[in-house]
Amino acid sequence: MRSHPQTPTPGERLRQGIALFNRGEFYECHEILEAAWLEASGSQKIFLQGLIQLAVAFFHLRRGNNAGSSRLLRAGLEKLSGCLASPQPVDLPALLEPLQSLAGRIEAGQIPPDFPAPEIRILPAP
Repeated sequence: MRSHPQTPTPGERLRQGIALFNRGEFYECHEILEAAWLEASGSQKIFLQGLIQLAVAFFHLRRGNNAGSSRLLRAGLEKLSGCLASPQPVDLPALLEPLQSLAGRIEAGQIPPDFPAPEIRILPAP
């Protein structure tokens, strides 16, 4: 009898995606989080979309696409800022604070392609 690998839960995909983001593997992060996003709804879908946009923003930054990076960074910040009022599995204030002025600096060419992304910290379960 063959055993079939179990499909990861949305929570497992989120943890995998965050681990990839924190290692600088932004494209792979996007792929994993997109799978969770496709199954999500409501505020969870918006939260995941914001994280995906941050990952893709850093992917574009690494490739020298400053316009794409700043556009996606602004979109991700807008979505994630809207999630601050409800409990989230990550420390959103700590993630968003260092990114607030980054989009304009990317557009102005003041940020190098290897600029370090902030770490996404998973909060302990309540």
